Amino acid sequence: MPHLAAVGPSDGLARAGEERLAGEESARGAVRSERRKEILRQRREELGLSQEDLAARLRISVRAYGNWERGLVKEWTDRKLLALAEALEMSERQCFWLFRVMVDRDPPPTWRASDENRLPEDPAQRDYLCDYAALMEAVPYPSFLVDHRWDVALTNSAFDQLFQTVRPHPTALPDDNFLRFVLFHPDAAAVLEDHEPAWCVPLLAQFAAALAEAPEDEGLCSIRQEVARDPFMEAAYRYGVPHWLSKSGPEAAEQDGAVRTVRHPDPRWGLVRCRMVAETSRMLDEMGLTRITLILSGPQGVPTGPGRGGAAVTHPPQGARLRAVPSLED
Repeated sequence: MPHLAAVGPSDGLARAGEERLAGEESARGAVRSERRKEILRQRREELGLSQEDLAARLRISVRAYGNWERGLVKEWTDRKLLALAEALEMSERQCFWLFRVMVDRDPPPTWRASDENRLPEDPAQRDYLCDYAALMEAVPYPSFLVDHRWDVALTNSAFDQLFQTVRPHPTALPDDNFLRFVLFHPDAAAVLEDHEPAWCVPLLAQFAAALAEAPEDEGLCSIRQEVARDPFMEAAYRYGVPHWLSKSGPEAAEQDGAVRTVRHPDPRWGLVRCRMVAETSRMLDEMGLTRITLILSGPQGVPTGPGRGGAAVTHPPQGARLRAVPSLED
């Protein structure tokens, strides 16, 4: 029997219609998920590249790229998609369809003017970073490259593992900008123990020094604006940092050699003491990059730690010493 348009169909018909639409939406979602996986694999194979090759271009670990290709990504950000478009040598039209398939929207209008995944233009520097990525991947400790704005240029698998439980965030992911992560991400305190005194205050002091050296730097000014919008961080920046420096001295803000504590996601490790080692090389210095490695001390009773793909981390045996330092018996 027909119904009045103003009244609409019966509840049963409405439910049936909703279930049909839900089924169709689920089917479309499954098709789109498979299409997302295929578009990356097919384009990579068209270029004759392996997953290792593409991971090197993206300056991420092979395991991380494998997750990208399998669709195991927390959030497809503009940065990730633009990096993929460049690494896969996509045209403007291909980049458009990449965004459409992955996130159902157009790429940002200024995508060609982006920092192109922060890769240097010099081919020699690009090649150096690709090889440096392999070097970092061989290190069992969390390690990452940052510039003077704390923008992260490269991470290794141990770094990804340490921060694997961190949820998506618009601007404060640990592999995007480490300073923003420490200051603004709600999950930072879950990984970085003694978050405020041991991590926020020293980084704010380093940030203040960097901003004083480059007051016109757009990236640093943007972070300063974010700090100003956060009442707690603004108070720490304006009053807490000067007071802390007056009591502790400027050397307390140095990251190289600083000892901190992190909470590792592996329950065998739990709270772990780590020493920060900051270093650079001639080539990295020319690119304005510094490598920071978190040397984790193994917990009591656990002889191995988290390496890449579960590989064991070996620690020096008791009684081991540096060859350059004579023992008491010598």
